[in-house]
Amino acid sequence: MKQIKISLNELAHVLFLALITFVTGCQPAKEKLTMDNPLPVEFGDPYILKASDGMYYMVGTGGVKDGFKMYSSPDLKNWKDEGRIYQGNTDDSWNIANFWAPELYEKDGKFYLLFSADWRENPTNELENFRIGVAVADNPTGPYTDLMDRPIFDPGYPVIDGNLWFENDKVYLYYSRCCYKNPVESEVADWAREKGMFQEIEESWIYGVELQADFSGIIGEPKLLLRPPVKMDDQQAEWESRSVTSGEVNRRWTEGSFLLKNKDTYYIMYSANYFGGKNYAVGYATSDSPLGPFQKAANNPVLQKNVEQGGVVTGTGHNSVTLAPNGETLLCVYHGRTSKTGDERVVFIDPMEIDPNGKLIVHGPTTKEE
Repeated sequence: MKQIKISLNELAHVLFLALITFVTGCQPAKEKLTMDNPLPVEFGDPYILKASDGMYYMVGTGGVKDGFKMYSSPDLKNWKDEGRIYQGNTDDSWNIANFWAPELYEKDGKFYLLFSADWRENPTNELENFRIGVAVADNPTGPYTDLMDRPIFDPGYPVIDGNLWFENDKVYLYYSRCCYKNPVESEVADWAREKGMFQEIEESWIYGVELQADFSGIIGEPKLLLRPPVKMDDQQAEWESRSVTSGEVNRRWTEGSFLLKNKDTYYIMYSANYFGGKNYAVGYATSDSPLGPFQKAANNPVLQKNVEQGGVVTGTGHNSVTLAPNGETLLCVYHGRTSKTGDERVVFIDPMEIDPNGKLIVHGPTTKEE
């Protein structure tokens, strides 16, 4: 990858930076890569680490109660169930429920599991009390134990979907503030009230902040990077507001961030709309700095349901990015649903690229039948 860096691990500094340095400007692969979508894995929020041993390790939401499980593969085709790798909700853990959105990183010979869960400390009995924590293991398949007896930090509101970016000696944390108790005034909120649909619209926003190198806390104050559009004539407003305008729910999400870099440009991919509904979709924004400001792309969304085009996939979102075994093709890893899988979220992997003009393109969703 000659000009791309992808924060998949601090291997993104070691192995992945080396690999990513080999991909030369995110050019598409010379031969078509086909995946047997959807994978037989019932995960939400899938994340795949290509580790220094050459293996792929996939984690995600679901599969076990109060914790996380893992699948491994040498080729992204054949997957082995590695079972539970992390047990939460123990007498000693800082977390008690709702274990979501794990990500896996390799750094200095150890493996780190970043994840969201409900914090045990909840004196005001909040219904949503999510924070982000880290667990560590000597081997990619674990078992993972909490690095600290607390979350990384407490911003004073619930947060989910942590993602890390390593650059030089710095580490950056990206996360989403939950919609919970965050009503926001906007033209979309005004429209929903006028229609008699919802009295208020809650929103989730994506923030970024520098992280201590040992993951023990943050440096400085978090910066707001992305939020839903305020104006209805904003070109992003239609696709980012579908959960509201369809009458599905009184929330607009900006979540599931993933950072990568092409040449001198930082790309942050994100998901909008209700993760449990058909309108979940992925967009991206760009910046010349890891902490913004970010400008949303004109070609958003880059991944969305395809039922209107005769396909069978809905609810596409919360993606990560990895490299194909050929060492060249970028792959978008995400969850979705099909007419066969029903309400269960399953994993998809599709090729993606950044074209010579800097436009990010995901070639999906695809299914095996197509």
